[in-house]
Amino acid sequence: MTDMEKKVMVRLCVKILTKTDLYETDKEVHNLVEWVSVSEQIKANNNEIRNLTGEYKKIEPECREGVRERLERMKALCKERNELYEKQNDLRGQKQQIERGFA
Repeated sequence: MTDMEKKVMVRLCVKILTKTDLYETDKEVHNLVEWVSVSEQIKANNNEIRNLTGEYKKIEPECREGVRERLERMKALCKERNELYEKQNDLRGQKQQIERGFA
């Protein structure tokens, strides 16, 4: 049965149920209607989940690559900063030696 046929059958059943009091009087009918309703919600949610997952999979590699590039740049900046700290300490040491020479 195609999706269109299923939708037609459900609409037909709904029309019959609205013209009768079966929904209120027959527990099995009530449960079947609720089951169809919940099943449709589950199906809709699954479709949305698939769409979101597909969109995520399209975006994710670019994001990871961007993060990788930024991490490499951060590493380079930290390395440059540490080298400058070392030079700064060396310069301070030289300055202290020079100052000792004045004394």
